[in-house]
Amino acid sequence: MSKASAVCCLALSFALVAFGSDWDKRTVITLNQPLIVAGVPVVTLEPGKYVMRLLDSPSNRHIVQIFNEREDKLFTTVLAIPNYRLEPKDKTGFAFWETPAGNPNALRAWFYPGDNFGQEFVYPKGLAAKIAQEAGTTVIATPAQTEAELKTAPLAEINKAGEEKPVPEEEIAALAPGLPPLAAAPPLEPTALPKTASPIFAIGLAGLLALLIGASLRFAAPRAASR
Repeated sequence: MSKASAVCCLALSFALVAFGSDWDKRTVITLNQPLIVAGVPVVTLEPGKYVMRLLDSPSNRHIVQIFNEREDKLFTTVLAIPNYRLEPKDKTGFAFWETPAGNPNALRAWFYPGDNFGQEFVYPKGLAAKIAQEAGTTVIATPAQTEAELKTAPLAEINKAGEEKPVPEEEIAALAPGLPPLAAAPPLEPTALPKTASPIFAIGLAGLLALLIGASLRFAAPRAASR
């Protein structure tokens, strides 16, 4: 396997169980071996079932949350950047980082069925440097230590030598050109038809009709009296 990553091969670490709504990308997964996941905090998920979904946030960044199967316990909140791919797939896909010997693999990216971009997880600087050294490539990192900081903390690119280079927000956005930064909730169905024109025209028309009726009555009255 390449030290950079492997785009799954679900049998490697996951078995897909179910899909949820498209707008939050809700996905239920089953792990059959431990897995390191970046986030606040960094966690090692043990074998079992988990739910992954995008946070409904007005932020321009992608925020992923991972819950237990019942979705009543939040394990971690992860900052992600778009990971573009040429051809959408009809199944959930994952990519992994290799880690130093004796450690579980680390989750690199998550691809939802039908999307041509996925969520590449951003790791804390210290762990990102170790992964970059092991993988022999660059890893995107953040200094964020709280969920609030995930939305504003600067991003950096760390190479295999441990050197750090800032990554501008516009460069991150360009990784998936023309795509919205966050999945949007479906629009609500309108409860009433919208008003598409001003009422002034209707009022004027009613007045004109009243004048015409009045004139007709005045014209008809002398003719009736002369008979």
